[in-house]
Amino acid sequence: MASGEVSREVPADIGTTADVVVIGAGACGLVAALRAKAAGAEVIVLERDASPSGSTAMSSGFVPAPATRFQLARGIDDDTPQRLAADIMAKSQGKSESHLVKLASETIGPALEWLADRFGIDWIVLDDFLYPGHSRHRMHAVPEKTGEALLARFLAASQAAEIPVVTDACVIRLFEGKGRRIDAVEVERPDGAREVIGCGALVLACNGYGGNPDLVRRYIPEIAGGPYFGHAGNQGDAVLWGEALGARLEHLSGYQGHGSLAHPQGILISWALMMEGGIQVNTEGRRFSNENGGYSEQAVEILAQPGGVAWNLYDRRIHDFALSFPDYRQAVQAGAIRETADVAGLAKVTGLPERALAETLSEAAELQAGRAVDRFGRDFTVKPALAPPFHAVKVTGALFHTQGGLMIDEGARVVDQAGLAFPNLFAGGGAACGVSGPSVSGYLSGNGLLTAIAFGFIAGASAGVTASER
Repeated sequence: MASGEVSREVPADIGTTADVVVIGAGACGLVAALRAKAAGAEVIVLERDASPSGSTAMSSGFVPAPATRFQLARGIDDDTPQRLAADIMAKSQGKSESHLVKLASETIGPALEWLADRFGIDWIVLDDFLYPGHSRHRMHAVPEKTGEALLARFLAASQAAEIPVVTDACVIRLFEGKGRRIDAVEVERPDGAREVIGCGALVLACNGYGGNPDLVRRYIPEIAGGPYFGHAGNQGDAVLWGEALGARLEHLSGYQGHGSLAHPQGILISWALMMEGGIQVNTEGRRFSNENGGYSEQAVEILAQPGGVAWNLYDRRIHDFALSFPDYRQAVQAGAIRETADVAGLAKVTGLPERALAETLSEAAELQAGRAVDRFGRDFTVKPALAPPFHAVKVTGALFHTQGGLMIDEGARVVDQAGLAFPNLFAGGGAACGVSGPSVSGYLSGNGLLTAIAFGFIAGASAGVTASER
């Protein structure tokens, strides 16, 4: 559990020191470490787990970025940071912090290109479908299309840069010295041994608070009853340290949900199924929402249905398309995907009422043909009609990760309630306030890795410069 402890008495006998200490070995922390090292700083990354994984490894690994050379290579030549920023603001209905949106949108493209140039990280652009809310094909991924493979690339880059990533190192206390500087951190090992490590600058990259039930109930009670599909180590350390330091915290009610987690297998089912023409029905065999509205807010929609579950229904065309995603192939291997030749068989394999299913699929066909208007506002005419054989997977809604946190300035410095920056404290990713605004519906696909990499990129560079100026 997180302690949030801050001590104003800095130990006199600090042993190990580093120019820059980074807490957290996910995408944000490792990118920050790489940038700080490139700035000439001596860097140590502290990771609470025995092996780095965190939210990055559990994610899809897709990063939205505009105006990159990787897009140009695919013929996408009309994307800009301003267009991405507009998409982010539209999704949050203008409630995102505008300076953070601008900062992330302008930084992410150069960050991905720097990682490619410096460490040979290959980026591909997913241009076979548009995620909800994105006006251009801008999702970047490593060739394996998984968060686990993305994290592996960052770890390999850190090793090549000779950056020590110390595992089984849980930071339990910050030491605040004169002038509000963070002078050291205290680390606890699994055997209870403790060590104080001095720092010239500190980067908080320890994600959000999704793994802390008390904080979830306090800030996002609407999802507190649903499953948590995030890293257990996301205990809200940064939020609690921020409270103790008097930092400004914003949008703690914002989070990413997901309305397509295979139940009970706990495997992520890509929302591409819905964007390609699939539908969701409840246990009564009826649709209940606009499936193209956004997978984050769909988590709440599903949890409000009988039993807190739904079924994804789609056809062979969509199934074959989804097989390109590793998570989906895993779901197939786990037996989560049902296949049947007709509506009667679909009712049998799902346990849903056949008559209601038949009516729902008939209604979807009418909508696709343009002979009716969807009461939920979805446009079915942009994709082919569903046709047998059918596929189905039972899903539930889940909390993935939180989006609120420490407010930062243009240099990723943490600021206090008056907007004044702490001199050597930086944050990014889930530790910082994100760009999704204060509600679940504001999450635009990829916002998590967008701010992890963009803000980590800035925080590392700023921390490296700050440490050199001591």
